[in-house]
Amino acid sequence: MTPRAAATTPPTDPDRLGGVAAVSPMLAKAVARVPDADSVEGGLSYEPKWDGFRGVVSWDGETLEISSRGSKPLTRYFPELVEALPPLLPGPCVLDGEIVLRRGDAGNERLDWDALSQRIHPAASRIATLSTETPASFVAFDLLAEPADDGASVSLLDRPFRERRAALERLLADVAAPLHLSRTTTDAGTARRWLDEFEGAGLDGVVAKPLDAPYAPGKRTLLKIKHHRTADVVVLGYRVHKSGRGVGSLLLGLHDAAGELRNVGGASAFSDARRLELVDELADLVVHDAEGGVEHAETERSRFSSGKDVSYVPLRPERVVEVRYDQMEGDRFRHTVQVERWRDDREAASCGFDQLEVPAAYDLGEVLVRS
Repeated sequence: MTPRAAATTPPTDPDRLGGVAAVSPMLAKAVARVPDADSVEGGLSYEPKWDGFRGVVSWDGETLEISSRGSKPLTRYFPELVEALPPLLPGPCVLDGEIVLRRGDAGNERLDWDALSQRIHPAASRIATLSTETPASFVAFDLLAEPADDGASVSLLDRPFRERRAALERLLADVAAPLHLSRTTTDAGTARRWLDEFEGAGLDGVVAKPLDAPYAPGKRTLLKIKHHRTADVVVLGYRVHKSGRGVGSLLLGLHDAAGELRNVGGASAFSDARRLELVDELADLVVHDAEGGVEHAETERSRFSSGKDVSYVPLRPERVVEVRYDQMEGDRFRHTVQVERWRDDREAASCGFDQLEVPAAYDLGEVLVRS
């Protein structure tokens, strides 16, 4: 999700932040499995992959700003962090991390993406209410600038990650909520265990970082490992591609325990040729109106889709497709899924939520406690 642009507090002073106040976050590329620590020269450090909003926190000693992965301002959406973080920071610095939202009682906590997504709201009054009802936390995992002796800060972008991490641990040695220091390990076996266990607390996977690598703004030099699963789902309809030709995305459904077919998300990323082929392959399933024309419907609108075309071509819910997904958020796929193959051997009525793997619950508080 890309938050809309918004007015923020007065800008931080780049001269006091080592010139890295507006840096683009370093990114990650997906790999299929947790790599061995010695697969990269200099070794790897592993840490949990947090499911929240990527944020760069810039504190110049007077003003705190938060920018997103796309360098758009997030400051106005999280006033509770703007108030809480400065007293916890010993001096001007720039932190790279993730804004997350915790829910549940002690011993039974997990991340709540749905509640976090509600925070990107145009009304200041609504933001103020949510900042009290569902306060966010910030999990720091990298340090881009650290306090200097002259009261400003010094850039760490050219330092290897092992040095930046050591500096981050010194800076946040006695940190308190809502600021947290993400845990790390250099043991691949521990990282593989985290990949399995931490999903139960709502986390998104594991990230591997080369210990000898400098910070590379906007570059995919990190490695991310996420869960990949498959499910057989019913094709409910399709949206026409933005070009006006072919299938842009498929709408997918699963039957709940009562037998009701519920929309669980969509599949996209088809080639130009495949988009046109899908129109022909699905033609016999298109629902027509009483006059023989193609019937059109609309999915439910939200504030994030208020300006988008949500119309789609409904299909008779008879065709089954196998899709690849990483995780569920409630009763929907957390991200857009990818098509694996048609499953013409499956009956649509047999495709239900009961086929989905449910991760064992794991307390988020245990993930946030550094071992």
